[in-house]
Amino acid sequence: MTVGLLKVGIASYEEMKARTLAIARGKLKPRPGDPKVWFPSMESLAKVLSAKNRELLRVIAERAPRSLEELAVLTGRRESNLSRTLKSLESYGVVKLLRGPRGRVVARVHAKRISLEVLLLDRSLPRRRRKAG
Repeated sequence: MTVGLLKVGIASYEEMKARTLAIARGKLKPRPGDPKVWFPSMESLAKVLSAKNRELLRVIAERAPRSLEELAVLTGRRESNLSRTLKSLESYGVVKLLRGPRGRVVARVHAKRISLEVLLLDRSLPRRRRKAG
């Protein structure tokens, strides 16, 4: 099952911690359109969506390999490298890793498009108080 659009956000660790705590305390209610996946920086997003990884996604979508072994042959990448990359992509909701016949790992593209939201000034989070001094 593929989702058409995966909405991702960029927020620092401190911003995400404040957001998570505000949600847990009931001070912030996430909106339905809020990102479900967050990256700590633009650089980390760029690594996940590198040209090499986007090419990997294209091969998965177009060729539908039936195993990690078959994907390795199609891409010329080592299985161990593919496994790490795919687990990372799965953690961000970009691919789904399934068990195929005989327990083989099968990768499927989960998100065809990504929309980006960057927190520049998030007024919905509680403000930090500065220490006097």
